[in-house]
Amino acid sequence: MSADGNKPLPFALKAIDFLHPYLVERGISAETARHFGVGFFPGTGLMAGRIVIPIHDEDGHLIAYAGRALHPCEAKYKFPLGFRKSLILFNLHRAAQQGTAVIVVEGFFDCLNVHQAGLPCVVALMGCSLSHRQEQLLQEHFREVVLLLDGDKAGRTAGAMIAGRLVSKLSTRAVTLPDGSQPDRLGADQIRCLCIPGSF
Repeated sequence: MSADGNKPLPFALKAIDFLHPYLVERGISAETARHFGVGFFPGTGLMAGRIVIPIHDEDGHLIAYAGRALHPCEAKYKFPLGFRKSLILFNLHRAAQQGTAVIVVEGFFDCLNVHQAGLPCVVALMGCSLSHRQEQLLQEHFREVVLLLDGDKAGRTAGAMIAGRLVSKLSTRAVTLPDGSQPDRLGADQIRCLCIPGSF
């Protein structure tokens, strides 16, 4: 069992389609999809017929897949039974190698889009709350945090609460997005302008 309590998987899904139209529609390039291992899984089982997103622990061990539904009548995301996402920061094992200033977003596709904008030091909470373990992971690996949460009431409330918890421990800045906007829907220039003051 990994240190964070999620067991490494003894397998990896095969035949993943990195060029699926859903990814194209979301603006995710084939290069980004391959980098993250994200794509359509045509096989059988829990993740059948979904966009699969590999999740790793901080040491890079594959511990789970999230499955994004393609149809609105289905549950939006599926996770394996027993997976504890509150113990993980998505993409931490890659981001920790990119620097000491990290961008924190809510969702998987927010993370992919920020990475694709040329800012690879990015992690996702997989929600809009920060668990105690996630807070510890941020402190262990980074010195600066930029909070880039959704531009809705939940995102702004969460951003203020998280900033309040982190500000005495890490250099912390919360970015306010326009009403109704999300990082996964922003263009690369918009993301860089918001996250890197004075970049434009």
